[in-house]
Amino acid sequence: MNFQKVRLGAGLYFVATPIGTARDITLRALDVLASADLIAAEDTRSLRRLMEIHGVPLEGRRILAYHDHSGAGARGKILDALGEGKSVAYASEAGMPLIADPGYDLGRQAAEAGHLVTCAPGPSAALMALTLAGLPTDAFFFAGFLPNASGARRSRIEALRDVPGTLVFYESPKRVAACLSDLAEVLGENRSAAMCRELTKKFEEVRRGSLGELAAGLQGQTVKGEIVLLVDRGHSETVNESDVEEALRRALETHSVRDAADLVSDMYKLPRRPIYQKALKLGKG
Repeated sequence: MNFQKVRLGAGLYFVATPIGTARDITLRALDVLASADLIAAEDTRSLRRLMEIHGVPLEGRRILAYHDHSGAGARGKILDALGEGKSVAYASEAGMPLIADPGYDLGRQAAEAGHLVTCAPGPSAALMALTLAGLPTDAFFFAGFLPNASGARRSRIEALRDVPGTLVFYESPKRVAACLSDLAEVLGENRSAAMCRELTKKFEEVRRGSLGELAAGLQGQTVKGEIVLLVDRGHSETVNESDVEEALRRALETHSVRDAADLVSDMYKLPRRPIYQKALKLGKG
């Protein structure tokens, strides 16, 4: 028996669940599931199966469904239970609660009502993918799922172009090829990236390469399983002062000072003001 029955104080206990391999659950998570007065879950069947695997009995308790379609009603029942001084465990379907998970409003309202809100932490697909991808981890941005429609997806990617950290996305196997193509088109084919699939499971796979290479590698392929996409931040190329000056001289031959400054600042993605000042000096020379 891996769990212990413990006395839980009144409050909301978020419980992380495995993203694949059932044995990745923590002992503290099992203790909370065994001891809470009320259990809620994003997917009641998968949590019930997980508890069966680890021998955690329900002992007359039922598991309350809390997901996108039951949120308001189920949330009221949970808040009522908290108001009665009960302990409530909420488990996500896979991974850490609130990460691409419907638990945000529940946690916020419980905290605003003055209840204890805590967490038994555990696996996270985003963090595991960052560990395996071979991309920088000093700063990263979790962007969740991108829009389904290509136009909206490209607009969202464009908004993330200059984020100074590794980008992390969740994606479905049906859309991953189209998503990689859009990423390559908007961010550039040469950006380093990784596709992590079926993490912690039997067919775990990590593909590393440029966005262009990953996109080409999926053409005509069918993939299965949960997928995390990671994209390196953009790296600005070093621009030589002499290159900027030469570009300005050529631009000034056919453009006004203002237009020449606009053209060169756009060309090298440099701030406009210092380029304009340099163009003024060259224009007087």
